[in-house]
Amino acid sequence: MKKIGIIICARYINCGGGKCLRAMRERVGGFAIYPKDEELELVGFANCGGCPGGNVEYVPEEMIKNGVEVIHLATGFVVGYPPCPRMNFFKEFIETKFNIPVVIGTHPIPLKYFETHKKLSFWKNMNMEKTIKHLLDEDENIMFDYN
Repeated sequence: MKKIGIIICARYINCGGGKCLRAMRERVGGFAIYPKDEELELVGFANCGGCPGGNVEYVPEEMIKNGVEVIHLATGFVVGYPPCPRMNFFKEFIETKFNIPVVIGTHPIPLKYFETHKKLSFWKNMNMEKTIKHLLDEDENIMFDYN
């Protein structure tokens, strides 16, 4: 069993986590990396603390105390307007300080967001297609289902 922690962007502090949990069950989006027969358990869910991400210094340690083996930065970091400019820093910091893998993304990118984002200059400037290639490999029908 793999124990998962999810950190969401504080802009979505009221999010119920439905798409993330659905993606975890369906093994799509950021959860497509896990074998379908491997049981996943969510043991931590928190927000980044708001810009510039103060909770990122502390939340991973708490999650690890509760057994987390992998931390996912929620898809909201990617599809928010604008995407979080700190998500790659968060990933590097958590992996370096806490020696735990970090995956950018939880649920698939909703197709309506992707179609808008790929037309915007910041998407190219932030090299987003490289950062989230694993999310863009998703079937377009599944991305549509997450609209």
